[in-house]
Amino acid sequence: MSSTPQLVSSGSDADQRYAKFDERKRKRMESNRESAKRSRMKKQQRLEELSSETTQLQNQNSICRGKIDSVERNYRSIDAENNVLRAQLAELTERLNSLNSLTQFWADTTGFPVDIPEIPDTLLEPWQLPCPIQPITASDMFQF
Repeated sequence: MSSTPQLVSSGSDADQRYAKFDERKRKRMESNRESAKRSRMKKQQRLEELSSETTQLQNQNSICRGKIDSVERNYRSIDAENNVLRAQLAELTERLNSLNSLTQFWADTTGFPVDIPEIPDTLLEPWQLPCPIQPITASDMFQF
């Protein structure tokens, strides 16, 4: 008879061990679920932050592209105007050379002394222009 109570008690010990094991397993599974839930929430929050940042950067990019387009249009306009001014300069220089030739011819035929100043090459040496140049400020060129 003494062996029967030991079997009963050992069966009870096994049940308690299984119960403790099951309880630990249940707690671990619950902890894992909570951890996975927190991980998913963090991942979702990070995804929302990145999505918001993407939208913000796209808006900034759009604004920058608009500014660049505006500057490019201004540049093209100024470049075209500059080309017109160069053509006018070439034409006026040619006219002035012609007038100077006529004046020199007239001076040579009449004997009347005429002082004809030499025309500076304004494209190569703009600092030698006979008239003052108006400064161009950056604020005039890059208005948004």
